[in-house]
Amino acid sequence: MLDYRLIEAFARVVAEGGFERAARVLFITQSAVSQRVRQLEEQRGQILLSRTTPPQPTAAGRALLKHYQQVRLLEDGLAEESVTDSEPRPTTLAIGINADSLASWFLGAIRPLLQRSRLLIDLRVDDQEQTHALLRAGEVVGCISNEATAMQGCRVELQGVMTYRLLATPDFIRRWFADGLTPAAVEQAPAVIFNRKDRLHHRFLERHLGVLPSHLPAHYIPAPEQFLQGIADGYCYGMVPDWQSAASRNSGELLELLPGKAFPVDLYWHCWNLASPPLQRFSAQLVSGAVQQLAD
Repeated sequence: MLDYRLIEAFARVVAEGGFERAARVLFITQSAVSQRVRQLEEQRGQILLSRTTPPQPTAAGRALLKHYQQVRLLEDGLAEESVTDSEPRPTTLAIGINADSLASWFLGAIRPLLQRSRLLIDLRVDDQEQTHALLRAGEVVGCISNEATAMQGCRVELQGVMTYRLLATPDFIRRWFADGLTPAAVEQAPAVIFNRKDRLHHRFLERHLGVLPSHLPAHYIPAPEQFLQGIADGYCYGMVPDWQSAASRNSGELLELLPGKAFPVDLYWHCWNLASPPLQRFSAQLVSGAVQQLAD
């Protein structure tokens, strides 16, 4: 029999990124959290948590975490249906999302649902090529990803397309790309990339150059506004979504290094295939809202 009091402590350590933070959320001591996790590992006969900074679940821990999240979600849905008062307890959904979606269409798509229900969202931000791993690990109940294939036990729906272009200022292009986008120029010109997991810049270069240069000097700026500002300030070039760059392109402040060579990225909503009313309502609102937001 699983002791969900112990599993909750383990799940909180993973979600909060440490024993001390988990203790504050659970209103118990850090020592008590450590004891509960240790007791859970003894009961399961397996190490569930790597004591790194932050702590990370092992393979066995990820499987247990996914089970706990699914059970909790189903229980929240059951409680919502059986509650007799007018204010049921809120349900929290952990969602994996890429920064560009969060900065543009995502909140607009789900706003109607958040305004009329007691739903809470816990967003885990990562690159669109990485959010799928959060779902696989059981850390989130759903994610926005560029992966088209549903994993076992999950369903997937197309949300829309986000289009990117490789941009720089006219002065930057004259200085670094006077002969065009060539492998030699790419090995010298400073790029900007969202983070070290982001492969969008590399995929664009591979598509249009045929090969990725051996050396790619780059700034790493994991914030959409500051990312664009670096390009606009003229010290780097990079891949920017159309929603963010339209005004700068129309004014001529930023130019495409390869005019007309847009890079579309399909975005998909993946979630567990559970009969959970909160998750089902969220999915329905997200899918319908994304159609409108991404089409604007």
